[in-house]
Amino acid sequence: MISVVVIEDEPAIRKEIIYLLEQEPDLVLLGWSDSVRTAISLLEEHQPDVVLMDIQLRDGTGFDLLKKIEPIPQNIIFITAYNNFAIKAIKYGALDYLLKPIDQTELKESLSRFRRRRENNPQWMQQLSLTQESLSSDKELPERIALNSVNNVRIISVTDIVYCKGDGPYTFFFLQDGRKELISKPLKYYEELLPSPYFLRTHQSYLVNRRYVSGVNRSEYIILKNNEEIPISLRRKNFVLNQLFPKQ
Repeated sequence: MISVVVIEDEPAIRKEIIYLLEQEPDLVLLGWSDSVRTAISLLEEHQPDVVLMDIQLRDGTGFDLLKKIEPIPQNIIFITAYNNFAIKAIKYGALDYLLKPIDQTELKESLSRFRRRRENNPQWMQQLSLTQESLSSDKELPERIALNSVNNVRIISVTDIVYCKGDGPYTFFFLQDGRKELISKPLKYYEELLPSPYFLRTHQSYLVNRRYVSGVNRSEYIILKNNEEIPISLRRKNFVLNQLFPKQ
């Protein structure tokens, strides 16, 4: 059985989540909370397998809560009405999140990912450490990110990323050691994690790590240190050149 705790301050949303959880035969609900204060004791008492947690609570945020408990729960599904900067901290740790109103199919998929990872993923504790880093650091750029495929997770250093290439709903990561990783998330997802000026979106399909740029060819291509050429779209040309060669 999978033990679950729900932390949500909106009664209607909380009732809906509990109803959806009751449709899962291998889940047991240990309790619920609507505030940071009561959630602390709830989590310390039960230490559930999975926590469904709203980001905005009556007396603080879910992140306030995580800073007050030790250890941080390993498996958190965040719930939010806002797809904004707070999502970055969630993505750094490759944790799931759901947007309100809660969709039953998306909740089922999140729970299924937890089941698979619990069985097959030896790097689960590394994901937890990434979450802890993101909560305690003021850095805009993370030191590591998790590349999350269907059945496994790879933890890589951001400095090892040479560039990313988008292909519809997928992203290819080209790494310093020559490896190439295919991840089933669009390039836009990683553009939010790897922001300018550290990474440059040179083209609809390319996101480039500035540390590997050696020059520009006729303002049409970025030349990398490994001699690869990355296209610069006409629409992004001025932005890219201003980032690489700022005007005095």
